[in-house]
Amino acid sequence: MSENVTTMRAAVCVRAGGPEVLEIRELPVPVVREGWSLVKVEGAGLNRSELRTRQGHSPNVRFPRVLGIECVGTLAISTYPALPEGTTVAAVMGEMGREFDGGYAEYALLPNELLMPISTTLPWEVLAALPETYLTAQGALDALGITPNTKARLLIRGGSASVGMAAASIASGYGIETAATTRQPTKAAALTAAGIDHVLPDNGEPLAPTLRDIWPEGPDYILDLIGATTLTDSLRLVRRGGTVCMAGSLSGWLIPDFEPIAMIPSATKLTAFHSDDYKGTAGAPILQRVINQIEAGIYHPNIDRILNLKDIADAHQYMENNQATGKLVAIP
Repeated sequence: MSENVTTMRAAVCVRAGGPEVLEIRELPVPVVREGWSLVKVEGAGLNRSELRTRQGHSPNVRFPRVLGIECVGTLAISTYPALPEGTTVAAVMGEMGREFDGGYAEYALLPNELLMPISTTLPWEVLAALPETYLTAQGALDALGITPNTKARLLIRGGSASVGMAAASIASGYGIETAATTRQPTKAAALTAAGIDHVLPDNGEPLAPTLRDIWPEGPDYILDLIGATTLTDSLRLVRRGGTVCMAGSLSGWLIPDFEPIAMIPSATKLTAFHSDDYKGTAGAPILQRVINQIEAGIYHPNIDRILNLKDIADAHQYMENNQATGKLVAIP
């Protein structure tokens, strides 16, 4: 790192509110301290959890804050003996963008335990689309118990979300028969291109009749990325003895009046996955495997658009309007 670099551009969330509270500011480059290393950010994927933090739904976050729960880049200054300066790294979760400043900046000071060294020939904008999205998708499929070359049927609720499309890409590589819901018929072609076999419009009407036409007994697995408003319905839709995994919160976190004994059919299983489980060393080999599969052409990442950090407010508005089909990536 050049000693002449003392300031950086960052997108600062100055308070809770709409996209306009994201302001591009010139900040001092963070000072390295023991146990933390400085990453030169080359790309950061955008996530709906950042949107919810910006809106004020993360009660522990104090503003102003540089958001961003993930990033990829190179080590500019390392305090981690196993990772020399110049190493390509990724980082996700671990309170990035919440307790301390995250990836919406040219540099990020991160705890060493979050750093995931990776080897890749992928361009930065593709690499930046992978960590949070593909680790969540892979973790959710693992939680469901889905393995390659297994005859099974998977329904993804919220299929055009970036995690949904990543899960579709992985499941397609596994040879799993898939269906996915979307509220916007214009996204059907993108879902098909991602590997979805059956695209189901979600227009607010009961999903059961359409789903039963495809799979009379119901899917073996449901990955529910919508969450609060659809989870109890997913438990009714999955075949008896099947498994539902909640790994998203497009409709919020809480399910009012949830009664497990009444709402989980006998022998049906409910599980969840949180991407914080795959941070740091736990996620590094999984992310490397995903990267290898993408480089081999087995998985196909879905990037909706690549934008400059200065356009972060517009990107949040785009997310808030549910216009994205796949991942948004910011390049500093």
